[in-house]
Amino acid sequence: ENLCDAQKKSALNYFKDGTIKYACPLLKIVLHVMAYGHYEGKSIHDPEIRALFTREAMLKSDWYKQRLVTKQQRDTVRLMSNIKALEDFMNRPGYAMEAARLGVHDRLNAAHKELARVSSDKYLEELVGTLGADPIVFDEA
Repeated sequence: ENLCDAQKKSALNYFKDGTIKYACPLLKIVLHVMAYGHYEGKSIHDPEIRALFTREAMLKSDWYKQRLVTKQQRDTVRLMSNIKALEDFMNRPGYAMEAARLGVHDRLNAAHKELARVSSDKYLEELVGTLGADPIVFDEA
């Protein structure tokens, strides 16, 4: 009984502070059940609810696909930032020898290749089955 009360109290906090809006759909269902004993009038044992938790259903869901697109976008932005930093380093006056010693040109070529890879549709396919990235965007206050 104490465990159930603690779970309910924890789940209710997501509703009280508004962070429920940041939860993925499956977590929202679990938190609803923990807090209120049901989700849209259905228990966690309802076949319709349970079907949402299968691997196949998750992989087909829009929210999961958005996680993969978010991961791709973040990887692309990270690589573009890395490329700019490498180019800036190579272009600094007096750093040509240091850039050569560190293999910056080779690193830049590798970063360009990786950018092309992660920007492709094939990369999105490779991400299927991974966590992807949370598309959460916090409200600016």
